[in-house]
Amino acid sequence: MTRTMTFDVISDVVCPWCVIGLLGLERALDATGDVVAPVIRLQPFELNPHMPPGGQDIGEHLREKYGPRADGGGEVRERIRSMAAALGFEMVRRPGARIYNTFDAHRLIEHAQREGHGLAVAHLLFRAYFTEGRDPGDPSVLMDAARTAGLDAGAARGVIESGTYAAEVRIAEDEWRDNGITSVPTIIVDKRYVIQGAQEPAAYERAIRRIAAEQPTPVG
Repeated sequence: MTRTMTFDVISDVVCPWCVIGLLGLERALDATGDVVAPVIRLQPFELNPHMPPGGQDIGEHLREKYGPRADGGGEVRERIRSMAAALGFEMVRRPGARIYNTFDAHRLIEHAQREGHGLAVAHLLFRAYFTEGRDPGDPSVLMDAARTAGLDAGAARGVIESGTYAAEVRIAEDEWRDNGITSVPTIIVDKRYVIQGAQEPAAYERAIRRIAAEQPTPVG
C-alpha cells in the first residue's frame, strides 16, 4: 500500500548540485513506487538575486563570492560533472562560462507547475544552462523550454513578458529564507523532514522508505 508524500524541492536552475539532487530524488522515487505516491513541488531559490542582466563571468563571480580559494575548485567541478553524468545528465565545460539571474526562470516554472509541466520545464532549463551554455533568464530560452514542455505558447509568452507570478516567487523565496534555508538543494518531505544537499539515489531511497514506514501524525 502506497502513502502519498509531498516533496518540496528548493533549488535554483544555475545550481549544479540541484541538478544532481533532483535527478537523484527522481531516481529514488522510481525505486520506491511500492511505498510512496509522490507529489513533487518545485520551490524557488535564487543563488544570485542581485545578478544584473547578461550575467557575470563565473570565475570572476566565484572569486568575488568565495575569495581566491575558489580558483582551486577544479577537482570539485570535475566531481560534479562525474556525478551528473552517472545520472544521465551532461554538464559541458566551456571557456567564458557565465552565471545568470534566474528570477524569470522561477516565474515560468511556477506557471508550468500550475499547468502540470513544472518538472519538464525545470529539466529543460537545467539543460539549457549546463549543457548548452544558454542564459536561463533569456526570454527566447524560456519560450523554447515552454514550447518543448508542451505549455501553451501564448500563455507562456504572456507570463514571461508581463511579470506574472513575480509576487508569488518573491513571497516563497522570503518564506524559505525566513525558515532557515540558506543553501540548495534542500528537500522538505511532508513539511516535517529536511534533507539538505545533493544525495546519491540510494541515500534518498533509504530516507524515503524510513519516512514512509512511520505513522503519519494526525492533523486537527
